Amino acid sequence: MFMMRKRLPFKWFGPIMLAACLLLIGWSDSWEEIRRESAGIRSVAAPFTQKKQMKILARPLVSEGRFYFQGPDSLRWEYTAPVRSILLMHRGKVRRYVFSGGEWLEESGERLQGMGVVMQEIGQWLHGKFNENQTFAATLIGGSPARIILSPREPSFARMIQRIELTLSPRPGVIRSIGIVEGEDTVTLLEFRDVKINPELPAALFEGLP
Repeated sequence: MFMMRKRLPFKWFGPIMLAACLLLIGWSDSWEEIRRESAGIRSVAAPFTQKKQMKILARPLVSEGRFYFQGPDSLRWEYTAPVRSILLMHRGKVRRYVFSGGEWLEESGERLQGMGVVMQEIGQWLHGKFNENQTFAATLIGGSPARIILSPREPSFARMIQRIELTLSPRPGVIRSIGIVEGEDTVTLLEFRDVKINPELPAALFEGLP
């Protein structure tokens, strides 16, 4: 796929959620159970923390943000600190805004195509469609917690990112964390907290700036 040959902004892989309870029966016994439990998810809202660790860094790069999902395919991925930016996917369109010089500026160009691929991946994950993906091969590993390992199918993409590790929550529809392994010395971890399942979300969240 042409878009996957570009170097994607890996920080956009993510959205998703941190579990509140670790004692409930989970959604992760099989692909069928994952899809069945995910079918009841209409919307999701959660703040997140992103930590990127590189060998050349003395400490991780830490970002804060918020994530919103409204079925079937509306997403809002917003970084609030240290650099403010918003990525929107709504009705098949992808837009990105960066706050600079006291105002919001809209980004354009081929890079947005790659972001659109990432956002579509996240939407599929939220519907439990991990093993129906042409970009990644998915492996479900049981245990407590259970994990899903996503490995790139395309060799050229595998040279840029080795794997994505999703740690599942026992709470149906919730992913505790996402680990993005670009190489042995570069790892990005997304952790979600205060996850709200099926909240009422205004359409304006996905249509433009705050």
